[in-house]
Amino acid sequence: MKGYNTNIEKVTKENTDFRRVLYTSKNSQLVLMSIKPGEEIGMEVHGLDQFLRFEQGEGKAVLDGVESSVEDGSAVVVPAGTQHNFINTGDVDLKLYTIYSPPNHKDGVIHKTKEEAEADDEHFDGVTTE
Repeated sequence: MKGYNTNIEKVTKENTDFRRVLYTSKNSQLVLMSIKPGEEIGMEVHGLDQFLRFEQGEGKAVLDGVESSVEDGSAVVVPAGTQHNFINTGDVDLKLYTIYSPPNHKDGVIHKTKEEAEADDEHFDGVTTE
């Protein structure tokens, strides 16, 4: 396996898609997200662990009802089973990358908008990048 190597800050800031899966391995997955001003990911719960790193914008993290601010440089860990949401409270796109462990989405998935993501019932199918 070759793995994956990129300038994560650069590709995160350049991303305009709501969700873009960059790399999927057996035990983890790297995904970019861009959340428009006033938009949110939406309250959800995963049966996996998730790490998020914010590279641009301002927002609010809600984990099991506890709210906190996020901004460029913030990192959030969402343990499996935690109800969570991320909301863009700023006036520019909230840009982040996230690592799911294990993977959550089909490898290579791109959702240009939140509406497109919500309409797609895809889930990780066991197929990795390499």
